[in-house]
Amino acid sequence: MRRSLNRFMLGIAAGAISTGGAWAQAPASSPTAKWTTITEDMLRKPSANDWLMWRGNYASWGYSPLAQINKSNVKNLRVAWTWSLNSGVTESEPLVHDGILFVTNSGDKIQALNAATGDLIWEYRRDLAPQLIQQGGNSLAKRNMALYGDNLYITTSDAHVVALDARTGKIAFDHETADWKKGYRYTSGPFMANGVLVASMSGCNLAQPGGCFITGHDPKTGAEKWRVHTVAQDGDPNAKTWNGLPLSERFGGSAWIAGSYDPETDTIYHGVGQPYPWIAEIRGTTPKKAGFDNSALYTDATLAIDPKTGKMKWHFQHLENDTLDLDYAYERILVDLPIAGKMRKTVVTAGKLAIVEVLDRTNGQFLWAKETAFQNVVKSIDPKTGVKTINEAAMPHIGKTTFNCPADPGARGWPSTGYSPKTQMLYMPMTEYCSNTTPAPLEAGEKYTGGGRAVYARVPIPNSDGKFGRLEAVNLANQKSAWVQRQRAPMSSGVMPTAGGVLFAGTLDRYFRAYDDKNGKVLWETRLNNALNSPPISFSVNGKQYVAIAVGNGSSQVRSLNTLTPDIKNPDGGATLWVFAVQ
Repeated sequence: MRRSLNRFMLGIAAGAISTGGAWAQAPASSPTAKWTTITEDMLRKPSANDWLMWRGNYASWGYSPLAQINKSNVKNLRVAWTWSLNSGVTESEPLVHDGILFVTNSGDKIQALNAATGDLIWEYRRDLAPQLIQQGGNSLAKRNMALYGDNLYITTSDAHVVALDARTGKIAFDHETADWKKGYRYTSGPFMANGVLVASMSGCNLAQPGGCFITGHDPKTGAEKWRVHTVAQDGDPNAKTWNGLPLSERFGGSAWIAGSYDPETDTIYHGVGQPYPWIAEIRGTTPKKAGFDNSALYTDATLAIDPKTGKMKWHFQHLENDTLDLDYAYERILVDLPIAGKMRKTVVTAGKLAIVEVLDRTNGQFLWAKETAFQNVVKSIDPKTGVKTINEAAMPHIGKTTFNCPADPGARGWPSTGYSPKTQMLYMPMTEYCSNTTPAPLEAGEKYTGGGRAVYARVPIPNSDGKFGRLEAVNLANQKSAWVQRQRAPMSSGVMPTAGGVLFAGTLDRYFRAYDDKNGKVLWETRLNNALNSPPISFSVNGKQYVAIAVGNGSSQVRSLNTLTPDIKNPDGGATLWVFAVQ
């Protein structure tokens, strides 16, 4: 049974425990009494007081237009309230509307809280199969949710898309998209695009034939309207890019970070992860066969999708025939930029290589690229096409160990970048490290059943000074690095620039910091109770600005970073939502 519990059913206020048929009403003092239905216009122009969607707006800027907290007073930031979350992987970016904050816990527990006080309004707990709960880790984590109309939309560890009444937590619909017993799962949440609810499937590292997919759903019923496969299927001309492999042997393409949407072009922009197994020789896409292409589309690509039909308008592959687990699944930032004296509509991203890549979002044309963190995988990038020349010395081969930078979790991991329209800068949280990579080939006659099939021994970059964390600001208008901040602790949270000129970000050693967005100077810092592995957000209630971030240990990202800095210790439990305000 899927159930929602209202705090007022628990005796905190008048009301009886519900078994699913009756739902207690929040008192007049609850923010739910002032709830306003969320329209498409509101999503296109979000109120600065709210945080209505993943990364704050359709363009995935991760930017707060609020300026009450600024460079002068951020030093007075203090804890306003905290809320304990389920122990477990915590990568949650909360949402806020009309003074209600929504947060997802490890294990698909969703809570609605009074955003000014931290009081519980309602709670939804999903009954997951014991096998899923035992898996733990990222299988139980979700990064985001969606709001539209009067519903809060979530995805689940057992591969369902669910709508909850945002005022009560009552289930509006529950739609099964795939069979979780085959390994499919959601780790990113859904997002809205022109009245369509979009969800992207992950978990395609377990030899699912034909890989993963992105689906569009009716937000009223959950019914699937379309499906875009992230691995080229039979009948698709790009099926030939799999080096002659049959569909049953084309694996991967998890789309594990939510996409962006541009109302002007009416287009979804979505990233896709890597092919499986990671090592091309084990996968069968190396060596290249005569008459075939081995680029393995649509892995490590940007997809431009029509939200109404699911038709792919164009695609751009950032890394062909990936053999080092170097995802390009991350957020796509939409911004208009000057290119050769003309303003162009662009889509900006950076995969694990931490190379900033800029495309024309109307047609997928490559515009420019800029390297940031140290890497030895790409020797050069064609300035006209964006095609990368690969350093073959860094490519792993069966029976050989190779040295490659970055290591498999990436110079930048899933923690999201941020863009400020005031500075025109892209802010990138990164970690500098490399790997000695050894393939783990299949035995003779052994059938591939999943996994990357490689061992990564993570090590510092050459001539390292012991500082692994790197926070860099790249000016997208002039394509130059504006500043770099480095410290021993790896960057582990997403970042949030604000209209107040303050950039918020966190590190593995539990520090949450505010930086001057123009020069990187640390303006404020505080130490929290656990690793920061989520993006911060900001919102305003009754004229007061707040900053919030969820913390919690155990994610694959944090476990990877721990191998670099074993001296940095964090608790196993203690996942918490922290909310700050100027006192």
